[in-house]
Amino acid sequence: MLLNFNTLGSWKWLLIAITTLTSAFLLLPILFIAALSFGSSQWLIFPPPAWTTKWYAALFSDPRWLESAWTSFRIAVIVTVLSVLIGLVASFGLVRGSFIGHNTLRALFMTPMILPVVVLAVALYAFFLKLGLAGTTFGFVIAHLIVALPFSILALTGALEGFDKSIEDAAVLCGASPLQARIRITLPCISHGIFSAAIFSFLTSWDEVVLAIFMASPTLQTLPVKIWSTLRQDLTPVIAAASTLLILITLLLMLLAAALERFIASRKQ
Repeated sequence: MLLNFNTLGSWKWLLIAITTLTSAFLLLPILFIAALSFGSSQWLIFPPPAWTTKWYAALFSDPRWLESAWTSFRIAVIVTVLSVLIGLVASFGLVRGSFIGHNTLRALFMTPMILPVVVLAVALYAFFLKLGLAGTTFGFVIAHLIVALPFSILALTGALEGFDKSIEDAAVLCGASPLQARIRITLPCISHGIFSAAIFSFLTSWDEVVLAIFMASPTLQTLPVKIWSTLRQDLTPVIAAASTLLILITLLLMLLAAALERFIASRKQ
């Protein structure tokens, strides 16, 4: 018999306490950063002596910060589109195909998820230096695509495996071509998987800092790299403001993904 929360007795209070402490340990640093971004002191001190929004005004008035944010957004959008398209093709091959080395290929696609990012970053940096791609937008996109693609494939293969292929076969029997059936029947039915792949691909690129540090140049920096480099030079609260916005965008996208997942689940019922 599976454990039920209501049947745990006094143990459930211990479980609640452990969950609360764990959540506080993970969330309090984020709340501190958000509070520091509104502090009036020019240094990162807590609690703030007073409250102000001047650091956000300084952030949005500095072209260097805006350029870094635009670079992050541009690269993340390109990575998202490529990750979903490549992941979709790869997922159809992995789920529908039967060939030698099928499971090995699937495991190979997941390798960037288990390989330490710093090892991957050093290898890519050395390789891209020889190709002249270090410090270029194309190099950034390729590097971020490598770490984003496994999340895309994972979401899309899961959606395809849960899709009843007989519906697609019925469309073909009714006169549609295999391509038309996949576009008009299969893709709408796995739209939740496509959306999840897009969200995770975007966030993987948007938040990536280790690869971005190796790929960056003096004229091309993403927002996480800008935060990192500024943090090493000056502890200005503008860093806290930029970090808060970075976290806020990530949180909004995750909430949007959860809301869409709940909406799709309610429609299926």
